[in-house]
Amino acid sequence: MGNGKQGLLGALVTGLVLAGTVVSAGCDPARAVVEGSFGSASFQVAVADDPQERAQGLMNVPEMPTMSGMIFFYDQPQRATFWMHNTMIPLDMLFIGADGVISSIHQEAVPYDKTVIDGGADILSVLEINGGMAARLGIAVGDRVKHPGFATEVSGCP
Repeated sequence: MGNGKQGLLGALVTGLVLAGTVVSAGCDPARAVVEGSFGSASFQVAVADDPQERAQGLMNVPEMPTMSGMIFFYDQPQRATFWMHNTMIPLDMLFIGADGVISSIHQEAVPYDKTVIDGGADILSVLEINGGMAARLGIAVGDRVKHPGFATEVSGCP
């Protein structure tokens, strides 16, 4: 992922172009697939896997296509906390353990709010999607996220 707003917007626009392309579930780093009792949902994602990208996140992004988002990865499981400082759009945050299972969901994070959102301990990844999308799709705690950023046996990738 490139740095700043232009890199993220470019990745998300590219995601719209790729949205109609058939990709093996969870094996494309620009795609995260959530699977649960509701079925499955595929999101075009930008990846934030270093300290600078995680700190920037979705700040200063004025809009995001419907089935898009950003997935954050840490080097090892840890307590994950976020805030919405300089974030212009409401977000749902899916906090995910090393096993790819969603352990908590923060719905409808409020733009520009500086209140700390604590996703809990033992979090390896966080998937941010448009606010209200988790409820609309039926995504719940216990659902699984597939992405190549997880260990091979968790990601579903060969």
